[in-house]
Amino acid sequence: MRRADRLFEIIQVLRRASAPLTADAIAAKLETSKRTIYRDIGALIAQRVPIRGEAGVGYILERGFDLPPLMLTSDELEAVALGAQWVMAHADAALARAALDVLAKIATIVPEDLRPLIDDPAVGTPPSREVYGDAGVDVAKLRAWSRQGRKLVIGYVDETGRTSERIIWPFMVGYVAMVRVVMAWCELRADFRIFRTDRLTSVDFRDEHYPEHPVTLRRRWLAMRKDKRAIAPVHPQGADRA
Repeated sequence: MRRADRLFEIIQVLRRASAPLTADAIAAKLETSKRTIYRDIGALIAQRVPIRGEAGVGYILERGFDLPPLMLTSDELEAVALGAQWVMAHADAALARAALDVLAKIATIVPEDLRPLIDDPAVGTPPSREVYGDAGVDVAKLRAWSRQGRKLVIGYVDETGRTSERIIWPFMVGYVAMVRVVMAWCELRADFRIFRTDRLTSVDFRDEHYPEHPVTLRRRWLAMRKDKRAIAPVHPQGADRA
C-alpha cells in the first residue's frame, strides 16, 4: 500500500471507530507494522489532522474533521451509485428525489476520470416492479416523526384481519423489497413491534414527544435483534406480531 493511501486509510479506520484504537489494532487492520502506524499518525498530526491519544492507550479522530470530496475512492463512488439506484427504485418519492440530487452533486465535484462511475456506473439494481400499497400514507412524514421522536396514533389491520388502534413511538422506517415498515415501541404491548405501512388504516401525527430518544430506541432494538440472531430481512407475513 502506498503511504498516501495508508494515511487515508488510517483516517477512515479512526472515523469508523466508536472507541480509541491502539496502534496494534490499526496495524492489524491495515496489515502493516506498529512502528509504521506510529510514524504515520505522527505525520498526520503534523499536518493538523485532529487525532488525539497516545501510544499504548489508543487514538481517536475528533468529530467534525472531514476530507475533501475528491478523496472518494472508486469503490466508494460505486457504493454511492448502487445505493442511490436502490433508493430511487424502492424508497418514497422524497427520498428518491434526494438520491438523484446526491448523484448530481457528486458528479460535479469528482475528478473527470471518476465521472463515469456516477454517470455510467458498472453496478446497478433492477428497477422496482412492485406497486406499494401505502399510497395514502405520508412516508416522508413518518421518517420525520421517527427522527424527531414524536408519537403516532395508528389504526392497524394485522395479517389475520384484526383491527386495533395503537399509540406507538416510531424510531425507524424500513424499506424492504416488497413492503415498507415502521419500527416502533408499542404502548399497548409495551414492546417493540414492526408495522407494515400498507396495513395502516389511519395515522394521526401527534406533536407530543415520547420520553426516550429515537437513537436510544434504535440501538436497543438492534441489540435485541442481534442477541436473538434475528437480523434477517422482515418478511411481509412476519411484520405484524401485533
